[in-house]
Order: sequence, then C-alpha cells, then structure tokens
Amino acid sequence: MAPADLPSSPPADPALQVIAMHGWAGDGSHWQPWQEAAVARAWQWQSGERGYGERTPHQPGWQGGGKRVVIAHSMGAHLLNALNPEMLAGAEAVVLLASFARFVPPGSEGRSLRAALEGMATALAEPTGARAMLRSFLVEAAAPDPVEAIEPGLADGPLSPEGLGRLRADLELLGQTAGLPKAFPQGVPVLIVEAGADRIVTPPMRALLRQALPDAEVLEMAGAGHALLRAPLLEPVLAWLERQGAP
Repeated sequence: MAPADLPSSPPADPALQVIAMHGWAGDGSHWQPWQEAAVARAWQWQSGERGYGERTPHQPGWQGGGKRVVIAHSMGAHLLNALNPEMLAGAEAVVLLASFARFVPPGSEGRSLRAALEGMATALAEPTGARAMLRSFLVEAAAPDPVEAIEPGLADGPLSPEGLGRLRADLELLGQTAGLPKAFPQGVPVLIVEAGADRIVTPPMRALLRQALPDAEVLEMAGAGHALLRAPLLEPVLAWLERQGAP
C-alpha cells in the first residue's frame, strides 16, 4: 500500500501512532496487513518508503497525539536514522523485526560478509546484474520458505538509476553499521522479534542486538526466515503494542 492510500482522515485521538520502515531492497507495500490491523484499532499508521523501484520515496513524521511507535524490519531503524534522526529519537516504543545493531560482525564471518557486500555493490552497477543479485538475495531472505511466497516487487520491475543509486548508498550504510543507530531512543520499551532460521541476520548479529538492548523483550519465531513470511507474529506484536498504548 502506497503512502497515498493512507486514510485521509486519521483518528483525532489515536492510542498509538505507528511509523513502519522496511529494510534494504524492501518497500512499504509489505506492511498492508499491519496497516489494516492498525486502522481497525483506530491507530494512526504511516509507512516509510525508500523508493528503490517504481514506488515514490516517502519520509514519514509524527503527527498529532498518540504514543509514538516505530516498527522496523531488518535495516529499517538504520534507514530512519539516516533519513530523519529526530523522528527516530522521538519514538516512545520500538519493535525490531529480524533486525540488527551491527550488520558485519567481527572475525572471520565479518570478513566473508564484507566481501559479499562488495560483490553485491558491484552487481548494482547495471540493471541486469542488479536484478539477478536481488533475486538471489530474496531467495535467502525468504528461506526456508519458497521465494514465490514473497509478493512481486523490486526484482520484477524496472530499476531506475535513482533507485539503483539508493540501493548502493544503503548497501554502503549497511556495511558501516557499528551498533544501534545514533538516534535510537533511550529507555523506551523495545520488542525484538527474532527469526530463528534467518539466513541474513545470523545468530552472532542477533546476539549483538540483544547485548545492545539488554532490557528488551524478545519474541522468538522458531523456523522463520528473514522475511518472516509465514511466522505467526502479527497478533503477538499487536498485543504488545496495545499494552504500550494502554492508559
């Protein structure tokens, strides 16, 4: 769902206002089930959009009342930090889905991962190589589910020079992450949702995130991959959010 599809008249006094941000190579349309559930609860919802493919970039901001909540998938919190750090700092609760603090861990795993990122950056130099690389990335993100379970998106449509440029810039940012985003809010409730079979955010990365946020609640989705395609997480996350908005 594109930002233009948001309700024209958001609730006057919502319990929560939610800003959701996708990760690298993602887009805001994947939040549609979440948005529908939020609107059904009379919450205000905005989806950030980086604009990698045909979708128009959209940078959300806090509007009016309601407890301010960020939901970020994968690199989403780092993208918000780069795009609008004041907005991220203003969050009063955060949900991190298959996320990380530092993407490239120390040691041998870090060296091999950095080499993989360099290869991905090289592939982004032209559309044909970029499309093949993105499809391979999506296979890993979907696993252990079939890649066909991911809705058609970036790898299936036109790749503009502007979109490729954003992908390259954000891939560089990914390799530079050294911890939590600088604007990450301090002392707020945090829910970490871990994908137990995640091939993108590996166990060392998940451990580093737990260390960075020792007071966070952790919800483990055993057997789920990075894209969390069939993980039963919507209801437990919504229940957690409802507790944050309770008076």
